[in-house]
Amino acid sequence: QVQLVDSGGGLVQAGGSLRLSCAASGIIFSINVMGWYRQAPGKQRELVAVITIDGRASYGDSVKGRFTVFRDNSKNMVYLQMNSLKPEDTAVYYCTRFEGWGTEEVTFYWGQGTQVTVSS
Repeated sequence: QVQLVDSGGGLVQAGGSLRLSCAASGIIFSINVMGWYRQAPGKQRELVAVITIDGRASYGDSVKGRFTVFRDNSKNMVYLQMNSLKPEDTAVYYCTRFEGWGTEEVTFYWGQGTQVTVSS
């Protein structure tokens, strides 16, 4: 059974930093594309970052240059380092596993979400 457990959210002032963590189990982590989505109140879920099997990362336009996604395959962990946070980054952040990445049928698996609130 696939399980993704998110943690690390909290309340931070604008300009501050947070690091989110995601522990994965029930999968062969090293062969899975992982990433993060977020959803703010009243808005659609938005792609934040993706990291491929070989560590290549890509980001949503709104977080480029501020957020960094990285993974530790030895620990089955993926992380999101968020710097220079803005109030508009306030959202629930979800660790994501992309099954079938690069094909026409991608299945998403989600963590339970962790709340990030950035005060102005």
